[in-house]
Amino acid sequence: MNKPSLELQIQTLPDGPGVYQYYDKEGKILYVGKAKNLKKRVSSYFNKIHDAAKTNVLVKKIVTIKHIVVPTETDALLLENNLIKTLQPRYNVLLRDDKSYPWLCIKKEPFSRIFSTRRMIKDGSEYFGPYTSFKTVSTILELIRELYPLRTCNFDLNKSNIESNKFKVCLEYHIGNCKGPCEGLESLENYQKQVDAIREILKGNFKESMKDFRKVMTDLARDMHFEEAQKIKEKIEILENYQSRSTIVNPKITNIDVFSIVSDESSTCVNFLQISTVR
Repeated sequence: MNKPSLELQIQTLPDGPGVYQYYDKEGKILYVGKAKNLKKRVSSYFNKIHDAAKTNVLVKKIVTIKHIVVPTETDALLLENNLIKTLQPRYNVLLRDDKSYPWLCIKKEPFSRIFSTRRMIKDGSEYFGPYTSFKTVSTILELIRELYPLRTCNFDLNKSNIESNKFKVCLEYHIGNCKGPCEGLESLENYQKQVDAIREILKGNFKESMKDFRKVMTDLARDMHFEEAQKIKEKIEILENYQSRSTIVNPKITNIDVFSIVSDESSTCVNFLQISTVR
């Protein structure tokens, strides 16, 4: 069966947001892009001569156009990012590495650090994201640090180093931003309970943590620290308005099958999702 002409493929594209993919005559992926309006964006490739020679060469090679419709432009941006990293299209220069969008990392180590990064390292750490807004990442980290005094140093806080007094507390301890695990002033068990609470925040489960945030705000207001209380209030409002769309990525995951079963007296529904890594 002959492939539809490019003109017909473009005409049948929807007007909503999504991701488009260009393929050559051999079926090889050439380019992945996002669009607020798929039909308008893809059409723009074919109705003019482009300033960049690379783009003109790309257009001449396009034989097949595929697309994926998503609810919002933000979803399109995230999907584009993931597809480029997975498929590595020849004509995508931007977004080809993991430096495009920020992630939040819970480092796999004793007394886990939590920080933003643009690069995923397959060392068993947990990564949440990618996020499209640097403001959101900064706000989440600031909120976490307001409530949970975690370390920001990169010391190797294994049991041996702590017991041998290899490290000394820094300014962060003296100003109350850290409880001094480097000198054994905080137990690993207590520290990891805080990390568990933060993990729930990053998953989008804010209910319990919001209670704690509001307590901080109330205590500040009670002590007549109104400016600080207002800052916490503003951050809470940002977090409340933020709808988490994060994906939790465990680098150890390779190929897995996911099942869910829902049943009642009259029927049973089974959903099956197969996740395969592309190498």
